[in-house]
Amino acid sequence: MDKILEAVVMSSYPNNVKQGLVRRVIEAAKQPMDSEQCWSMLELSTKLYLTGDTKYKREIGKEVLEVYGHYHPEEFEEFFNVHFLLSLLQEGYGPLGKRSHYVLDYIQLGLQFVLESPSANSIFSLLRIEVLRKVCERPGPRQCAKISKLLTQHPQCIPTGKHQLLFCQQLIRCIGQFQCVSEGEEEIMEFLEQVNKVSGLLQRIWRTQTSSILPSLKELFTIISSTEEQEAPSNALASVVQFVPLELMDGVIRNLTNDDSITDVQMMMAIGRMIDWVSWPLGKNIDKWIIALLKGLAAVKKFSILIEVTLSKIEKVFSKLLYPIVREGALSVLQYMLLSFQHSHEAFHLLLPHIPRLVASLKKEDSNSATSSLEQLAELIHCMFFRFSGFPDLYEPVLEAVKALPIPNEDRIKHLLGQNAWTSQKNELACFYPRLASKSETGKIGLINLGNTCYMNSIIQSLFMASDFRHSVLNLTEGNSQPLMTKLQWLFAFLEHSQRPAISPESFLSASWPPWFTPGAQQDCSEYLKYLLDRLHEEEKTGKRIYQKLKESSLTSQAVEHHYLNKTLIEKMFGGKMMTKIRCLKCLNVSSREEAFTDLSLAFPPSDRNVCGSTSILPVEEIGPQLIEPSENAGQLMGSPWIQRKAPMASDHAAPSVSVETLGSQERGEAANPIRDNDVGVDAAKDPLSAFREQACAAKDSRSVPDLINYFLSPERLTAENKYHCEKCASLQDAEKVAELTEGPHYLILTLLRFSFDPRTMKRKKILDNVSIPVVLKLPILVAPEETEEVSRHGKDGAVPGSGFVTVVYDLCSVVVHSGISSESGHYYCYSRECTDTVPHGQPRDGVPKPASDKQLDFEIQWYLFNDTRVSFSSFESVSNVTSFFPKDTAYVLFYRQRPGRQGCLLHEALAEAGRLHGEPSLHKDLMEAISKDNILFLQEQEKEARNRAAYISALPKSPLWWRDLDRDKDDDSSSGGCSPAAGGGGSGSFHGLVF
Repeated sequence: MDKILEAVVMSSYPNNVKQGLVRRVIEAAKQPMDSEQCWSMLELSTKLYLTGDTKYKREIGKEVLEVYGHYHPEEFEEFFNVHFLLSLLQEGYGPLGKRSHYVLDYIQLGLQFVLESPSANSIFSLLRIEVLRKVCERPGPRQCAKISKLLTQHPQCIPTGKHQLLFCQQLIRCIGQFQCVSEGEEEIMEFLEQVNKVSGLLQRIWRTQTSSILPSLKELFTIISSTEEQEAPSNALASVVQFVPLELMDGVIRNLTNDDSITDVQMMMAIGRMIDWVSWPLGKNIDKWIIALLKGLAAVKKFSILIEVTLSKIEKVFSKLLYPIVREGALSVLQYMLLSFQHSHEAFHLLLPHIPRLVASLKKEDSNSATSSLEQLAELIHCMFFRFSGFPDLYEPVLEAVKALPIPNEDRIKHLLGQNAWTSQKNELACFYPRLASKSETGKIGLINLGNTCYMNSIIQSLFMASDFRHSVLNLTEGNSQPLMTKLQWLFAFLEHSQRPAISPESFLSASWPPWFTPGAQQDCSEYLKYLLDRLHEEEKTGKRIYQKLKESSLTSQAVEHHYLNKTLIEKMFGGKMMTKIRCLKCLNVSSREEAFTDLSLAFPPSDRNVCGSTSILPVEEIGPQLIEPSENAGQLMGSPWIQRKAPMASDHAAPSVSVETLGSQERGEAANPIRDNDVGVDAAKDPLSAFREQACAAKDSRSVPDLINYFLSPERLTAENKYHCEKCASLQDAEKVAELTEGPHYLILTLLRFSFDPRTMKRKKILDNVSIPVVLKLPILVAPEETEEVSRHGKDGAVPGSGFVTVVYDLCSVVVHSGISSESGHYYCYSRECTDTVPHGQPRDGVPKPASDKQLDFEIQWYLFNDTRVSFSSFESVSNVTSFFPKDTAYVLFYRQRPGRQGCLLHEALAEAGRLHGEPSLHKDLMEAISKDNILFLQEQEKEARNRAAYISALPKSPLWWRDLDRDKDDDSSSGGCSPAAGGGGSGSFHGLVF
């Protein structure tokens, strides 16, 4: 019968014809027959099953085997003996070089017919040994899946005792070497199914023998932490972790992170490879294990590992959000990585270029998964905006992409940031602040944030960019008896000449620290600026007094005398004068007092304030004291924030008119933009107040700096409890008070009083009104009438004969921005540019006077954005639009530089002459040597860091290029199905990219 069957199977008849003949043979096999005939049929069916070159032949062999196993059990048991199975397992079956791949399938098929036979135990013992030997040979996924299928169906064949533990460890080793060589989707699905069978066997063993779990995990960690492997372990290892009971997680992680035998390089290798597992599509709880290990490393302060791994892997994790099948786990890992990485913006900034594209892809997908992920991603992005403010140019495209998505409230943001931080002790991360390999492409140097010291950094950078002040500080001679100014000179010199990308202002901070400031807390940058300028001013004044005493002893030369008898540097650069006049409304007697100031503190008028309504003065309505910045040291050399705004005065007793003109403000009318209209400014013969109204009233939907200045300079009435004591009347009388600028400073500092005291909450709240900032400001300065006539005759400064005022032109050079809603929190950064006198302007041509606005405005002068250590190129457009995009980011302190004119002409000439004679400031020997030594030290540090970093980075597991996922999504708009970036499915290429 075996000859008949073999002839039929090997014949060239069609399969349907063969099937009829085979059916007859199989029916005949159900009848009793002698042992020899059974053996012949069993040998033939074994041959067909194991070596058949077609699926049809193997199916025939299987069918015959099953019939003989069922109807001739004794003969089958005798045939299916231990020696035959041992030969199959060790030597294989078939011709040499073409051994059958179906031996394990054959054994699994035959086992079902010998389970009750006397030889069953011998067969089980043999298989327990042989499967262990097999896995030690590292078979591929197909053979491992067959072993797993065999042992799952026949658990009696699973190795026991110590062999079972060894079997689990070796099986994990096999999984670590699994690779899917094909990119076809069917082959990949088959590979995933094979991996699932193998990991399912481990789960079965762990359920019955929990003692084997921890040794198995130890083996797994050994594999993923190895630094000697030529090839990275397979991501299929993720399938093993998913079956580890979560209740073991805390103990496992604690043991790992506290094991001193595990080096940092091994730990970094392991966590890096685990993070790659987020791309494994069938894993459950993988994200929980990754996050648990990251938290465990934070608990033992392994911050260097966390930083390196986060920066190297976060982009790859982010790219996996494109795929619905792994999106949930990838998003969980991404959330923890970003929310915990709070010491630096580096990790978040790596993602900025990719966020808009991902958001567009998720919106296009339009699924529940995509919608949920978009909302969570938007929440995460706003948390990062809150934590790392001060990067408007970088954040603008991202903000545009998520503008339609929900915005979390501040309490929610603080909760998320608070519960995920690596540590609550900021000083523990001090040495891990952003590492910058080289100087900014701008050539400028940043300042390291020493713990909420951005208020100081922004002020120092603004002062440094005030080039006239910087040059004066750098030109100070050695031994000038001004310790704070000397420290500022050293800081400026390092900002000018250091090779470092950022320097630490620690020494200057300790020297300039206001004694009432709380260490580590956010402070008011305006308060710090006033204190700093006052300290520098008083220090130099003290030096002058010492000089006077020395002069009396004839110990100094005439040259030194000339130097010391001048104004202080602070007075020269930032000092202006203001006349305060009070007029008794009964006797009309006027008393006046002139005061010096270094900044003007500008309060916000009430929202219903009409600045355009009066014909002769700017009327002021009632305004509460809560809108005035409280001054802690009213006696210091500062502006005039103590001036109270009260009820409007009668227009028939008006003070002289005051006007402020603007040029180049982004929110002004057409005439105010010099890019659109070269004939900028106002007609020199026009009344200053009328000219101002034409511009200041052009836009009513927002406030402007001129609005605030005019409010500051507008008259106010002193009545009721604020009545004025008139010396002439010898009693309290109603009066009116007006402030007039009598001398414009070289650098005009304007502080917008955004922080007001809220009696309901007993806290200072922030006024978030957007204020448009003109790039050019024309400020009215009160002078003697004869001076006005003289200036008008020579065509300078736009003076009006008889008005008592001349116009001084100022160019915007720095804007300090506060990001946040409270003066006790938030972040400061600044925009700056260098304004210098490159060409003479305002000069008469052909004897015809020209207004100051005839100078081509320097809109092309480069703006820079200083945000602690980071310095980048920016633009005036960014300065103007920052509050529009980020409502909590508002201009707070403004620096304007005076253009040469009548006011301060001697100072301009002196500065220009010094520039021509000396060029760049020459530093004294000690300072030059200190900078040179530090630059050499920095280069040495860079070399050492490069070596250490190369060793660290080389330890990180190599993975496929993550950006291919994003590029593929950008180019492939037609994909569809379960695994594509768009809606579930997709081409085989995209699926292969996901898993591997």
